[in-house]
Amino acid sequence: MLGILFFCCEATAEIPFVYEVEDTGVGLEAPILQSRADLPVVRELTDPFLWSDGSGRVVKFEEWRKRRSEIKAEFEYYEIGRKPGRPKEFKATFDNGILKVVMTVEGESLTLSSRVLLPEGEGPFPVIIGIGRSGRPGSLPPEIFKQRKVAVVSFDFTQVMAHTQKRGHEPFHRLYPQLKANGAYSAWSWGVSRLIDGLELVQKELPINLRRLGITGCSFAGKMALFAGAFDERIALTIAQEPGGGGAAAWRVSETLGNVEKLGSTSRAWFKEQMFQFSGQEVMRLPMDHHELMAMVAPRALLVLGNPDYAWLAEQSTYISCRAAQEVWEKFEIGERFGFSIVPEHAHCELPETQRPEVEAFIDKFLLDKNGVNTEVTISPYHDVDYQKWIDWWGADKPNLKENVRGGQH
Repeated sequence: MLGILFFCCEATAEIPFVYEVEDTGVGLEAPILQSRADLPVVRELTDPFLWSDGSGRVVKFEEWRKRRSEIKAEFEYYEIGRKPGRPKEFKATFDNGILKVVMTVEGESLTLSSRVLLPEGEGPFPVIIGIGRSGRPGSLPPEIFKQRKVAVVSFDFTQVMAHTQKRGHEPFHRLYPQLKANGAYSAWSWGVSRLIDGLELVQKELPINLRRLGITGCSFAGKMALFAGAFDERIALTIAQEPGGGGAAAWRVSETLGNVEKLGSTSRAWFKEQMFQFSGQEVMRLPMDHHELMAMVAPRALLVLGNPDYAWLAEQSTYISCRAAQEVWEKFEIGERFGFSIVPEHAHCELPETQRPEVEAFIDKFLLDKNGVNTEVTISPYHDVDYQKWIDWWGADKPNLKENVRGGQH
């Protein structure tokens, strides 16, 4: 049993909206993970449908579970480090509006404490996990969720790992000292999953519906929301606000742009040190890229918000990466579950009125189950950018760049 949930009975009913388990790929065989020198050069964006050994491509949705598991293994190995599962010693309590989760591994403990804001009424209420300040849904306006009677759960990431971690000296390392090489996005994603575990344990005390669970954050927390949504399949809706490089932007595309967040210039605390061997032109040897991080969310819902007024965010790269990721949802005929809105003239992490309708539409459809809502969102200022050249080789018998081959001889 994969814990599949069906939320509608329309044409896409066979494609689940969310899952009851953190990772449906548990138990699947991992792909061969090669050293940098043995990896083929892929100058354009890697093909998310191509098996890691190059033996063929995903042709139907039933195969996506295995392919997603391969992509997950590659991100853990090359970028962020292994995300542990739920510890055996695990307790959760809810009292006076505070969810407390206590985990113990080999005598060492870590506690997560999160404020839960419940709407008035009986519920059960959908839930949004907001990364950052207590009691707020990330950087999105709280009234959007209050008006819709969506419960808000805060995730204080510092309880797991600091924004600029000191490797081996963070709360996460008390439980997993052997994982001191991990990047923060592995640890933070782990923390979000343990928070969800805690919510599951106290469901009888909370009028919440965890089958309608979302997550959101902005900037570095936007990356965090994206990684958390990609790595935990119990999250029905991910809203990644201005995640920039290391989030929705593709490393390969960013390398061709100007002064933007490239692989070699992002925070070394957020990723494994091993990742930085792919800096500069070596980025073309990564067996995956961040359009595939977004694709890991499929078939669940994802909305990416961008802001081209801030060059560092590499929004042109985000646009190309989003167009590439969109191919996955479109392949399975569920394109309405993925959207992007990249609009100017607003401050960083401030939701402008022009983006608000898209955010509200995704919340209404995927947290409130309003099926008639239009979530066909593809907004950007990059209409003249040729994103197709980055993906033209996908599925070709003879890719347009002869080195664009994964697995096999090169």
